[in-house]
Amino acid sequence: MNQPLLSVENLSVSFGQSVVLSSMAFNLQSGQSLGLVGESGSGKSITALALMGLLPSAATIVSGSAFFKCQNGETVNLIGLTEKDFQNVRGKEIAMIFQEPMTSLNPSMKCGAQVEEAVKLHNTISNGDAAKKCLSLFDEMQLPNPQKVYNSYPHQLSGGQKQRVMIAMSLAGNPSLLIADEPTTALDVTVQKEIIILLRELQKSRGMSLIFISHDLGVISEITDSTIVLQRGNVMESETTKQILISPKNSYTKGLIACRPPIDSRPNRLLTVSDFVENSTAEVPQKNISIENERVYNSQPILEVKNVDVDYIISRNLFGKPMQVFRAVSSASFNLFQGETLGIVGESGCGKTTLGRAILNLVENRNGSITFNGSPIESFSGENLKAFRREVQIVFQDPYSSLNPRLTIGEAIMEPLLVHSIVPNKAQRKARALELLHEVSLPANSFYRYPHEFSGGQRQRIVIARALALEPKVLICDEMVSALDVSVQAQILNLLNDLKRKRNLTYLFISHDLSVVRYMSNRILVMQNGQIVEEGFADDIFNSPKSEYTAKLIASIPGVKA
Repeated sequence: MNQPLLSVENLSVSFGQSVVLSSMAFNLQSGQSLGLVGESGSGKSITALALMGLLPSAATIVSGSAFFKCQNGETVNLIGLTEKDFQNVRGKEIAMIFQEPMTSLNPSMKCGAQVEEAVKLHNTISNGDAAKKCLSLFDEMQLPNPQKVYNSYPHQLSGGQKQRVMIAMSLAGNPSLLIADEPTTALDVTVQKEIIILLRELQKSRGMSLIFISHDLGVISEITDSTIVLQRGNVMESETTKQILISPKNSYTKGLIACRPPIDSRPNRLLTVSDFVENSTAEVPQKNISIENERVYNSQPILEVKNVDVDYIISRNLFGKPMQVFRAVSSASFNLFQGETLGIVGESGCGKTTLGRAILNLVENRNGSITFNGSPIESFSGENLKAFRREVQIVFQDPYSSLNPRLTIGEAIMEPLLVHSIVPNKAQRKARALELLHEVSLPANSFYRYPHEFSGGQRQRIVIARALALEPKVLICDEMVSALDVSVQAQILNLLNDLKRKRNLTYLFISHDLSVVRYMSNRILVMQNGQIVEEGFADDIFNSPKSEYTAKLIASIPGVKA
């Protein structure tokens, strides 16, 4: 076999006394793709940052080497290169794209100017030729209307378009190795599929090697030749991707595969990584969804939505009259029944979140009727509105931005109890907050800690506890698991189902991931361009979609295929 493009041996990294990556070793041939998979904190990104010379100042490389074969035939050890030497490697030999393109792009510069900057950095080229190269890269990224993207600021593009701009920027120096660090995690499943296909095509057309980092083996299975499974900085398993998916040897790997919502069954609970690590892998009984549906739909709806339109005013004239209006939701009608989980699925921009906010009476310029327990919400004011807000709560996608960083967790949970005068005594409020923390499986000492001291999954449990403080009847879950590791996602979905059974809760579950929505929901609404294009029982929609759009969403679900 030829000399590897990259050969990593015994690479270990620590933060003080804490070892975060231990004895990492692999070889990567030219044109091959390698997956690094594991939960947050497993050492995936640390590996990539070490190879790029971008480790934070607090990190120390304890040992190891990473020999890389440059395009001029010279071999360099990436571990220990000076910053000046790395400037000849980054971008030109090895490039990296990150999970969140909006934080990687300069919001004050047009996208064309940013990519041109990278082109000129790695090539001796005139301004005119740099502009042509930039447009050529945008065309290669299959961006619609490259000239428009060239003249656009990042905020004017969708998430998928921004990620394509980032890929174009990373390829400006024509590197032989591209490192993609969770590049699709926050994207819709359809956009995720498009980015994966694009990366595969680029790898083939450019003869480029790829290191693809993800927490999801389903995504990894779509793009990599071989895979390394990491847990807490240690290599659990290293084999071809096909072999790992067919016959995983390590219990941790088995857990990562099993914790995704299954596409061919509906268990009472999802298996988690800890189930496999602790060897308690007894078969989980299946949910009898037909009996649950019979119980749920043998009653009057708790919420009725009829012909709801929501408009956003883009511009006004001098007199304040709307000149340009965007219709975010158009003629939406459905009922929500007590004890039901109603899923709303669709791509970003389809109107899911706007519809949820309309139900909470948090949007202006709304037409149509929304009734809660037979009363129109637009008539609510004063105490009636306050009571409605107690009974219908929302849990957002990003728990960190939902929590005040200056308040302890205990204060955050007690706050709604004080605002709504439910528990007037401070000692009783504290006792209630501690009960809620126990209910969402968080330790009592969480009461005194701050949001930044918790992981993403723990913070999501905190905001669920805060929402439950007011004893609501309905929870609107707005993309609340989309940014979580699949293992943490399984834990949160199990928690939601446990709370639903215990409290007889009703969920409006909003997501772009049809596999998650199908697992959680009794019924599903599919939204596209502000309209409900399909409605029905979850299993019926999944097994026999009636609209082409729904079929496209289903086909985009990353599958754990051998």
